[in-house]
Amino acid sequence: MQHPIVAALALAAAEGGGGGIMSVDATLLWATIVVFALFAWILARFAWGPVLKIVDQREKTIREQVDSAQRAAAEAKDLLLQHQELLRGAGREREEILAKALKEAEKVRADLVTKARADSDQVLARAREQMQRDKDQALAELRAQVADIAVEAASRIVKSSLTEEAQRKLVDDFIEELPRAQKEGRA
Repeated sequence: MQHPIVAALALAAAEGGGGGIMSVDATLLWATIVVFALFAWILARFAWGPVLKIVDQREKTIREQVDSAQRAAAEAKDLLLQHQELLRGAGREREEILAKALKEAEKVRADLVTKARADSDQVLARAREQMQRDKDQALAELRAQVADIAVEAASRIVKSSLTEEAQRKLVDDFIEELPRAQKEGRA
């Protein structure tokens, strides 16, 4: 497809310069071409350079922003992965701490139970020892009282020269008096 200006020029040249609406004046054509070339050179010299420079700068800025966004996205992804790993690590650490605390609590409970049993065994042993001492002391006191009673009875028998019947009566009285004397604490 041809450009419309080229088509108009070709048509004018074909007509042979007849001066009609479609006729082309060569001077005007060359003047237009020169003005156009001058305008293109001025644009290229003063406008295209700055325009291209602005476009290049804008392209560079956009490229840098895209690169920066990609780096930021990569860093965010890395940070997210690190954060997730930290959360998993914290979860594992929490589980380990809980397990350790449960073990320690169980150990403390077992120690307390063991100590309580040992303490109760000691209390029972001391109570048994005290009961045995009290029993031994009571038996010793009872033997001493029986011995005193026997000595007193023997001295009464010896002191009195009683008949056999009187001696029996004295021993029977003494035996009857024995439980009452124990109650009173004399014997």
